[in-house]
Amino acid sequence: MKVILFGATGMVGQGALRECLLSPDVESVLTIGRSATGQRHAKLREVTHADFTDFTPIERDLNRFDACFFSLGVSSAGMNEAAYTRVTYDFTLAAASVLARLNPRMTFIYVSGAGTDESEHGRSMWARVKGKTENALLRLPFKAAYMFRPGAIQALHGITSRTGFYRALYVVIAPLFPLAKALFPDAVTTTEKIGRAMINAAKRGASKPRLETRDINALAAAN
Repeated sequence: MKVILFGATGMVGQGALRECLLSPDVESVLTIGRSATGQRHAKLREVTHADFTDFTPIERDLNRFDACFFSLGVSSAGMNEAAYTRVTYDFTLAAASVLARLNPRMTFIYVSGAGTDESEHGRSMWARVKGKTENALLRLPFKAAYMFRPGAIQALHGITSRTGFYRALYVVIAPLFPLAKALFPDAVTTTEKIGRAMINAAKRGASKPRLETRDINALAAAN
């Protein structure tokens, strides 16, 4: 399986990249980002690209892939709806539209979030925009598309968030993850499980298009 990964320097993206590089099911990984990951591996090739509204200059790099793991995203904190929509919706659909045309047999996996509003009419701005993005992706002519909606995510294997606030927050709450997983197993996942679930969804599919934390954990454990 050949995989394209967007957002490989983010927390979820780092986890997805790690699992792809470890998995015998993944033949090669192409990362697309504004900056390189700094990693070196026989499976890994990286393309840096500045304009995430236009992927036509790198179309020849995006052909003949089996799956795309799209984990690019930003926090909505301090952003107005137009700015958040540009990153969350416009960037995602610009990439996905090109990929759907070039790779009609592709499985597209989008990292959304718990609480996303697919009605697009709720009071929460970020949830509406995420819901709009999910709905648009599910209309594209991919072989399959899955919307991952993780809740609390435990970062493993030295992975950290690029956002300073989240790095500080994770330092504080890290000791609470074992208790949270014991009390609320359906609300907590890990970067490792998300990466494994992505690979399994691309390899064998999933039972439904929108996957909550409990679904992600179950998919990660599937043989």
